Amino acid sequence: MKVLVTGANGFLGRHVVAALQDHDVRALVRRPIDLGVETVLGDVNDPPSLEAAVDGVDAVIHAAGPVSHKPVDAALMQRVHVEGTANLLRAARGRRIVHLSTSGTVAVSTDARVHDETSADPLTLLARWPYYRAKRMTEPLALEAGAVVLNPSLVLGPGGRDGSNKIVQLFLDGWVTASPPGGTSVVDVRDVAEQCARCLTVGNPGERYLLGAANWTFKGILGRLARISGQGAPLLSMPRVTRKVLDAFPELGKDEGLGFFGKRLDREDLELTCHFWYLDDAKARREIGWAPRDPMETLTDAVRDLTAHAA
Repeated sequence: MKVLVTGANGFLGRHVVAALQDHDVRALVRRPIDLGVETVLGDVNDPPSLEAAVDGVDAVIHAAGPVSHKPVDAALMQRVHVEGTANLLRAARGRRIVHLSTSGTVAVSTDARVHDETSADPLTLLARWPYYRAKRMTEPLALEAGAVVLNPSLVLGPGGRDGSNKIVQLFLDGWVTASPPGGTSVVDVRDVAEQCARCLTVGNPGERYLLGAANWTFKGILGRLARISGQGAPLLSMPRVTRKVLDAFPELGKDEGLGFFGKRLDREDLELTCHFWYLDDAKARREIGWAPRDPMETLTDAVRDLTAHAA
């Protein structure tokens, strides 16, 4: 099968290309780069380049787009994720489309409830984070176009540098001095990539599938990272009221971040980790053969990879 991959140079995109070794792959890139497959120059916001990119392909895996939770990047998130995806869907009409979204479009709350594909729309919560807001706006477009929509949780694993394994990197660098009060589902980038390849032939068009491996508190994740790396886990835990304090003072740390024991973290990162991003992936396990690996393997490989490249 001839498959176009957008975002092929990203953390997930590179793993997707590797998972498609049994297919004829074409990668959409914005600048020349050697990915070991055919590349074509283009941009999701350049419709003529998309028409050329999809020419002759049977399917498209759409993984392009930056991630930012900063309000200053709201226009960029809207332009790339919403407008860019609309452009791609028009160009790829009539072809099999696998669209990469995020579990954050449905699986987020202020308490530790577990969400599935039928959970209530969390748009009020998502309004504060440009990336999740944009991805939420993009999903109806993809579903209406008949795409198979995959919603992975926090994607971790080897090969994720420059912010892709941010929580792992912050821990290894000693920036996490207290455990946040929320929790998240985690998933291995390799498993998500392999599921993208699998969904070229499985999965119902116009449906979405949540992908996760385990629902863990952030305190639990940091404790596991401590055991893997041999570094000490944070001795302190932030109180649950931290989220309410941030809600009450929307300008607090907006520009300079928030300081904790000599360290400063982005306000947006702290906001995210004061929420819960738990999911139930039963639908994906039942319908598309989703079978993620033990997430301890994921954390271990992420730590080893980041440590090796820091040496």
